[in-house]
Amino acid sequence: MTTIANKFASKAAVAFVAVAMLFTMMAPAAQAQSSEDLQAMINTLLAQIAALQSQVGQGGTSVASGICPYTWTRDLNVGATGADVMKLQQFLNANADTRVAASGAGSVGAETEYYGPATAAAVSKMQVMYRADILTPAGLVNPTGYFGPSTRAKANSLCVTSTPTTPVEGEEEEEEEESAELSGEASLDNFEVEDGESSVEEGDTDVVVAELTVEFADGDASISRLDFKIVSDQSGAEPWEAFETFTLWVDGDMVAEMDASDEDEYLNENTGTFRFSGLDIIAMEDEEVEILVGASVQNNLDSEELASEWTITAESMRFFDADGVATTETAGLDGNAQFDMDVAGADEEIKISLASSNPDATDIVVDTDTDTNDVTIMVADLEAEDNDIELNTVVVRLDISNGYSTTTVAKVVDEVRVVIDGQEFKAEAVGDENDYLIANDTDDGLTEGYSELANAAGTSTWFYFDIDGDVTIDEGDEVQMEVVVDLNDTDDAFAYPNGTTIKASVQSDERSFWDAEGAEDLSSGQFNGTAVGDMHTLVAEGILVPVDGFSSEVDTLGQNDTIGEFTLEFEVTAVEDDFYITEGATTTVAGNPAAGVGFTVDGGTAVISASLTSTADEDTSGVFTVREGETETFTLTVTVDPTATGTFRVSLDEVWYSENEDGTTGAEVYTTTPISDYRTASQAIQGS
Repeated sequence: MTTIANKFASKAAVAFVAVAMLFTMMAPAAQAQSSEDLQAMINTLLAQIAALQSQVGQGGTSVASGICPYTWTRDLNVGATGADVMKLQQFLNANADTRVAASGAGSVGAETEYYGPATAAAVSKMQVMYRADILTPAGLVNPTGYFGPSTRAKANSLCVTSTPTTPVEGEEEEEEEESAELSGEASLDNFEVEDGESSVEEGDTDVVVAELTVEFADGDASISRLDFKIVSDQSGAEPWEAFETFTLWVDGDMVAEMDASDEDEYLNENTGTFRFSGLDIIAMEDEEVEILVGASVQNNLDSEELASEWTITAESMRFFDADGVATTETAGLDGNAQFDMDVAGADEEIKISLASSNPDATDIVVDTDTDTNDVTIMVADLEAEDNDIELNTVVVRLDISNGYSTTTVAKVVDEVRVVIDGQEFKAEAVGDENDYLIANDTDDGLTEGYSELANAAGTSTWFYFDIDGDVTIDEGDEVQMEVVVDLNDTDDAFAYPNGTTIKASVQSDERSFWDAEGAEDLSSGQFNGTAVGDMHTLVAEGILVPVDGFSSEVDTLGQNDTIGEFTLEFEVTAVEDDFYITEGATTTVAGNPAAGVGFTVDGGTAVISASLTSTADEDTSGVFTVREGETETFTLTVTVDPTATGTFRVSLDEVWYSENEDGTTGAEVYTTTPISDYRTASQAIQGS
């Protein structure tokens, strides 16, 4: 049984023998060798010691004795310095398969505090060795040389104790199979540069501005250097005045970064050439490697930089094959990437649309004595694009209609509210449509002095809601805005007739007064879309003809289909009283209260006849009675005999009703809305 003590004793013995060998060899050599030769001998002996240690359990998959336990707390990349870099080199040197260097700086006993290309190459070897723990979970194929979160986690898990671990049976063989070493004499087979994002904005961070696809043939390669050129189509626009950093990414990891704001960092400031060096991007034979170029943009750019179209071109690439032969390619680097520069927030937008939960057109029963409150008449979706956006001002339009010019929104509506993402806001001010159109010339774009709803004149009125930043729509998210009204009762003070309709909307005129803020204040052009609610009919006393109670059928009669028959079935409900409807039916062109229903025939000239039947009682001959709270079914049958072949359809336009038993005295009209919901299908009819 192998114990910790046994392992410790074995390592101690190896160390003793190694030290003895060191002094034995150094004693005679010291008299004849220079200090440089002696240092070389020391490095060689240290390497031999490491090899001996690996034979007794310190190499392979074991942790580094004398280094561990140790915990790395930050990510490391080429150019990093510090004591943790030296610890990392010592840790890597403890395994012959991940050694930083065979001799000189970075070799066993000569570790440094500088993270250079050799350290990155050793990290890459470790990433391949533990591919299943480091690369695969991150969706990576190729090692990056970047000591990032997944690599650091694996190193920390291996370095939790100074006690060497014993590999599970078969583990060494599996890792040896997974360990990838370069092979072959690599040659560049394909190198393409394509566009990344088409536009970037002030303040953007690590936006992908170019995408590289690289593939090698005849062997594997390690890409060590990439040179690029970035130029603007605007005279006077300089990259160091527009960009903060350029970065290089492989499989989601940043492998290099350059200070793009420092003119001295460019290889040639006249041509905008910059370089990523010290890379170790492994590309296996016949496998495409995708490399992304990222850019971070400065804020408050000058007009020259903002007006620019920028172009990135690959100038050269340096790589090594398995034999360490270096090649610098300047030809065959195809393509370029272009992108525009925009002011901060240029792509921000609020999209307005009618929500799927928007209430369909319906009849709303209002009370004659008390207000009817909390009625939702429209629901819209608000979606934020390209940034989180704060709402400051919302404007919604209400329209009423009933054919009476004396009825205004103020007579019908007692209060208007919007509920946005669960937060409720009451209308702060209202204004007549014409007043608001004039108000475009005012400083704040809103008419002052409409603090009371009663001041709103007309049948179209805008309502202003002060959101004041209390609602933020997260980028890519969608919130709902409900338009909720309290409706006045229909007594003498606020009399409005049955059949009055109401709808809410947000269209281009309303959007022009909206105010919101993302990276910057949104302009009127950054509010897009419309939301137009359905028309709702208000009934306090009278009849209802609900949409869901309507159905229709069409057919043709006669030997040659020369007569069309249209059957329209609808329900009528009496509210607050008994009502009477005559059995007549006529076209609305000649509609009158004596004809119970009015309809329209579309399609051409024809001889038209109609009849009206009902499940309702006829207390008076030729007059149907719909009793209070009851619903009766009516059937309108229209025959159409056209003079010429055509396509016809029939619409139910209006129903006349009266409180008087004759069905005509004091009759009022119920207008169906929207008419498209009370219409038959079209039918082709042969001319007679």
